[in-house]
Amino acid sequence: MEDWTGILKLDVEDKKGKTVAKNVYFQGAFKVMRPVYHDNSGQVCYYLLNPGGGYLDGDRYRMQISLEKDAKLTITTQSATKIYKTPQKCAYQESEFLLKEGSYLEYIPDPLIAYRHARYKQKNVFRLEKGATLFYSDIITPGWSPEGESFSYDLLQLINEIYVDNELVVYDHIKLHPKNQKMNALGLMEGFSHLGSMIVIGEDTSHDFLDTLFRDIHTDRNDMMIGMSLLPVSGFTVRVLANSTQTIEGIFADYHHIISEEWFKKKPSFLRKY
Repeated sequence: MEDWTGILKLDVEDKKGKTVAKNVYFQGAFKVMRPVYHDNSGQVCYYLLNPGGGYLDGDRYRMQISLEKDAKLTITTQSATKIYKTPQKCAYQESEFLLKEGSYLEYIPDPLIAYRHARYKQKNVFRLEKGATLFYSDIITPGWSPEGESFSYDLLQLINEIYVDNELVVYDHIKLHPKNQKMNALGLMEGFSHLGSMIVIGEDTSHDFLDTLFRDIHTDRNDMMIGMSLLPVSGFTVRVLANSTQTIEGIFADYHHIISEEWFKKKPSFLRKY
């Protein structure tokens, strides 16, 4: 297993309108639970499980997920990803997702919680064929610290690369380094403690659809800031700053609901475990 703390590989395919596993493999401290079908749409849901309860010094994880043509898959986590103190080596996770034409991936992990002196790097690579659809979100949450600091972690670095037909169309890089950055400054956290990101690739994206999403939120709210942008391909990104996980989760849940109904004529499943 080389020097990986945990490895996970999952391949799914469409069988007469129902998405089923073609291959499942996991080893070490990374597992996937049995498949769940939340409704009769044929879309399958898998919950990721880290038996260790959190990421520790030097932990390294690798995940590979592939969707065959017309497969529909939801990937989420059983609980929040907790990053603890990493004095020697940062924790690291890399994931690669392959989406064939007509497939749909929802990757909606629970929040990432970084505790005091945590260092964590993450890289996601999404490779889509034209006609595939992607819904991805993540939320960064500060963990508890003895002094009550919002930014007691040392480093968080999240990279997303998205390719469509082998062409790089999105490169998203978030780096939060509290010791070297003024976290409340303009262009960083701007007085907020939580950061949410959402990236959607789908051919039904349009200016009118983004207007629909924008109207869904109350722009006069002072408990968050939100930005939305069209991407160079058919897709868009959303960034939210807030002071609570629930605020960001509520916005993303609303958007997930709208996308599910408008694009797939179905209601999204409730994924949270609490």
